[in-house]
Amino acid sequence: MAKKATVKRKRVLFSHRAKPGSTVFVAGTFNNWDVSSKQAKQMKDEAGDGLFKKIVLLPAGQYEYKFHVDGEWVADDKAEWVHNDMGTLNSVVVVE
Repeated sequence: MAKKATVKRKRVLFSHRAKPGSTVFVAGTFNNWDVSSKQAKQMKDEAGDGLFKKIVLLPAGQYEYKFHVDGEWVADDKAEWVHNDMGTLNSVVVVE
């Protein structure tokens, strides 16, 4: 039986500050901008201090993303940005 090739993935930590109690997701090209299904990447504020975090396993590549905070899209102010088709900015993360 041939062994299946496995795609190596790296842990990428996304973090964003928002008002404690907010609902925060990270979404992007890595999950088809999904913020509503069971596969959505909801971020957690474990300490209750407004610092939301989520680790996402991603294969090597470049990904565009944003945070979805209480229904509003927000770019990551700690990342590089690119223009998108909506006339706004997307954040960029490169996984090597």
